Amino acid sequence: MLNPELEAALNVQLGGELYSSHLYLSMSAYCESANMPGAAHWFRMQADEERTHALKFLDHIVDRGGRVSLGTIGAPPVEFASLLDAFEQALQAERNVSAAIDRLTAMAVEQGDYAAQAFLQWFVTEQVEEEKQADEIIQTLRMIGDNPSTLYLLDRELAARRPEAEEA
Repeated sequence: MLNPELEAALNVQLGGELYSSHLYLSMSAYCESANMPGAAHWFRMQADEERTHALKFLDHIVDRGGRVSLGTIGAPPVEFASLLDAFEQALQAERNVSAAIDRLTAMAVEQGDYAAQAFLQWFVTEQVEEEKQADEIIQTLRMIGDNPSTLYLLDRELAARRPEAEEA
């Protein structure tokens, strides 16, 4: 059975994962309007992944006899200064999620909740990869600048992203 404090915190994180999904959908829509279909695809895949993460939290809460409490999801930004700006905001969002996962893990350790610790360990590892991916794309965008030819090639590379289940 879940401790009520941890249950509440897991519900907050479930909402955070849903917000992340909305954020990435907004970034995808921005990229579509900026004629960057590959980046739009990448962000849409990321939105799907974040929704899957939210469902993992939902399932964990339910499996542990807790009560899911879905709150309001805030509206994400819809305008971005550039593709670089969108990815910089994505990286900051991932860093925020990483900090939240760290707080949840510390809470689970403090409470001696080994099931929650095992569950959250997957997210700890996942967040390292999430931050790394966004940072690598940012570094590439900084290197290539506003060169249309190289932006086109990067956009095509981003279009090659496959759903998480196919990447494993």
